[in-house]
Parts: sequence; C-alpha cells; structure tokens
Amino acid sequence: MKLIVGLGNPGKEYENTRHNMGFMAIDRFALKHNVEFKKEKFGGLFTELFINSEKVILLKPQHYINLSGEVIKKYVDFFNINIDDILIISDDLDIEFGKIRLRYQGSSGGHNGLKNIEMHLKTKKYKRIKIGISNNKSIDTKDYVLGHLNKEKLNILNNTFDTVVNILDDYFVLSFDNLMNKYNK
Repeated sequence: MKLIVGLGNPGKEYENTRHNMGFMAIDRFALKHNVEFKKEKFGGLFTELFINSEKVILLKPQHYINLSGEVIKKYVDFFNINIDDILIISDDLDIEFGKIRLRYQGSSGGHNGLKNIEMHLKTKKYKRIKIGISNNKSIDTKDYVLGHLNKEKLNILNNTFDTVVNILDDYFVLSFDNLMNKYNK
C-alpha cells in the first residue's frame, strides 16, 4: 500500500497560494484517475484507488500545513504503511518557480510542514516531490508563501502539475532512483 500526500492549507482563503502546491498537484492526479476526495478520517480528506493492483491512498491533511505530520502519522499507523511507501508533495522556496525536484531524504529546508512530518514519523528518510515557488526576500516569508498566485503563475503551473502527474504514474513502475534520474534536471 502506498500513501501519497499533498501538503497545503485547508479553506477557500488558501486556494491558489504558493503553500498549496501539494494540494493542487494531488488534485490534478486525482482528476486524471477519476477519483474525488470525499472521505474524511483523522483530520484528512482522502481517496483510494488501485494502480497496478496496489492500493494507493491519496491524502490532503486538513490541519494547517505546519501540523500535517499529526494527520499523516495517524494514517501510517491505522493503515500500517511502511515509511518507504510514503511520498510527500510540497512547495519549496529554494527551487525556481514551477521547477520540480525529487528527493529520497534530506532536511526540511526550513519548511514547517516537513519539520512536523519528520517529528511525527521520527525520520527524514521519506520520498518527496518538491515544487519550486522561488523566494522573494523583499516579502515576509509567511506573507509570500500564503500569497495568491496570479494567472501567469497559474498558467506556468499547468505544465508543472502535468509533470507531477507523469512522475506519480511512473512512481508505480520505476524505482525512485530511476525517477530522480529521469525528472531531476
């Protein structure tokens, strides 16, 4: 069983913000596979599907992003999910806007949602897809990541999210090392 988590903040006021890259990407993947986030459990919206005969849970934690680890840990425990079968999709300030990086492990890079996940899972060794949001040092970081994206930026993200969907589809047929070789440019 695999758990794919898109990070973001719940609520209309956070739609189309830089911090909601994970929500937007996982929504695109769910749309492609004709599933909807209709079930609620442990503070998260989720849906289930089968890919190559393997059960997959797609999860959007509904606590604020900085508390995502609490929700994820409950799913890991309840569904008995191996840490190696978890994939987290999040935003990253240190990557150019719209670019994607895959990582098998590493630091949170200052991302409070990832810090919370590491605290609850007690490891930094989990797979991640990081979507670049760049960094505007002239704006307070909190205001920047919670800032709404304009149409130009949303248009750029269409290609980014298409690539994330391709990565997620490949995730079920390629090793993560091969995924990193294929998509990290």
